[in-house]
Amino acid sequence: MSFILKLGWFFRKRWLYYVFTVVLMSSTSFLNSVAPRLVGDAIDKMKGGLLTEALLMQTVGLLFGIAILMYLFFYVWNNLLFGSAALLDKQLRDRLFGHWTRMTPSFFQRNRSGELMALASNDIQAVSNTAGFGVLTLVNTVVITSVVMVSMIVFVSFKLMIAALLPLPLLALAISRLGKSLRNRFIVAQESFGQMNDHVLESISGMRVIRSYVQEEKDMDAFERVTGDVMDKNIKVAFVNALFQPAISIIVGVSFAIGIGYGSFLVFYNEISLGQLVTFNIYLGLLIWPMIAFGEFINILQRGNASINRIQDNLEQRQEVSDTEKAVEIVHPGLIEFKGLTFRYPEGSADSLKDLTLTIRRGETLGIVGRTGSGKSTLLKQLLRQYPISERSLLIDGVPIENISIDNVRSWIGYVPQEHLLQSRTIRENIALGKPEATAEELTNVLDLAFLKQDIEQMDQGLSTIVGENGVALSGGQKQRVGIARALLTNPDILILDDALSAVDARTEHAILEQIRRTREGRTTLIATHRLTAVAHAQQIIVLETGRIIESGTHEQLMQLGGWYCLQYNRQKLEQALLTDEKEEL
Repeated sequence: MSFILKLGWFFRKRWLYYVFTVVLMSSTSFLNSVAPRLVGDAIDKMKGGLLTEALLMQTVGLLFGIAILMYLFFYVWNNLLFGSAALLDKQLRDRLFGHWTRMTPSFFQRNRSGELMALASNDIQAVSNTAGFGVLTLVNTVVITSVVMVSMIVFVSFKLMIAALLPLPLLALAISRLGKSLRNRFIVAQESFGQMNDHVLESISGMRVIRSYVQEEKDMDAFERVTGDVMDKNIKVAFVNALFQPAISIIVGVSFAIGIGYGSFLVFYNEISLGQLVTFNIYLGLLIWPMIAFGEFINILQRGNASINRIQDNLEQRQEVSDTEKAVEIVHPGLIEFKGLTFRYPEGSADSLKDLTLTIRRGETLGIVGRTGSGKSTLLKQLLRQYPISERSLLIDGVPIENISIDNVRSWIGYVPQEHLLQSRTIRENIALGKPEATAEELTNVLDLAFLKQDIEQMDQGLSTIVGENGVALSGGQKQRVGIARALLTNPDILILDDALSAVDARTEHAILEQIRRTREGRTTLIATHRLTAVAHAQQIIVLETGRIIESGTHEQLMQLGGWYCLQYNRQKLEQALLTDEKEEL
């Protein structure tokens, strides 16, 4: 019942299909029960010398007609039932994927990638199987058993039916115990499957590092242990599953023994005819499948229940950041104000930003510098609304950012993160990700701005070059420039470059920034970097230290201040000069 309740949204939409399916399955079961009666009557007529050629042909014709009708019914309900199961499979995948695309980063910190993959594959398959084959086994169990038992009573003998079905309570008890054990073991097996997926993802994505440290053998050993654990837990599931069939077969065998033995006794004392005994044994044979189906149904239902619970638990996880009921729309953002912003990551033990106050005017370029871990990326992420923040600590044109819709905020922003987020598609598709309808002229323009045009021209397939998984076919600098071109293509009101030029040389970096400054006049740009020359042109530069602003001003003001910025800038200029001298000597 809990399975049906949790999938009520689906069954409410498809109830008519399921009703029609049950009606056709019931009709098939009824027709299936007619045949034994016809065979038994034919035997009794044959024994009494009353079977004529015409009656025999009539009986054979009826059996043939029943077979054709059953085939047609079976074809229709089979398509309806398993078509609905396939639709449920698709809709569950759509729900899960849609849910995941709305989730914030903390959700993916709580849920491992391998676990999510297990939900989208094994668990959804188990639920779909329950809505398809599970319904089949349930209806067959209930309908066929009811029809056959009524037929046994009406056409044969009530006493014989009671005697033959005495072992059935033992079947219910065995299946109940086995089903509970199966469900618990299946949940454990699914969790281990998710852990195996995690290991595979980590190994494949980190293959270069593993090879560079010659750790292939150790990784293979670790993977063997993980797969061994998965195998052991699935063997335990299979062991319990394998007990269903023997239990059913033993009980069915006992029922047949009682039916034939006691039935022969009743024939001997003329309480039933020989034809009725044959009919009864055919009926008893028809009960074998419902008994097996009942065991399979419990098996499938336990798996489906375990899986739908896991899926439901995942879908019930809420995003930490959501829109308010009356969200304010701002077409083009102007003034950005941080007012005493303090922020801590959901899993963090200390504040990443502390009492940060900052004003950024439209059209300004803000440079954000500081040591590693000082909070540069964290500050930029506040504009992306990925994490909840205290009310009225970040304002856009005087409106708290929590009162602006998430889609509205993100529509302003072109974001180039530190990580290279490229899909295994062509370079054109990766650049046009945010604007698929971009023209060839627009693509050429952003390639020039990102100084990527020359690199593309040297590739045999140009923009149609497949970059591979996460851009494996490109260099680090090319990946970064593809990301910059992608962000520039949407011509965003706010451009965020989070250490996005670390993999390109200083000359290319300077040229790209000059192009960005020239073409983005009147639009806001935020640049976080370790290379201070990248922000020397900015109207405002802030230096972060453990989440606090310790210095702020223009390049000239900070150089006069003689603090961290001045020391770091002079050190980097000296290093650059030494590198230049070494190249000239070579």
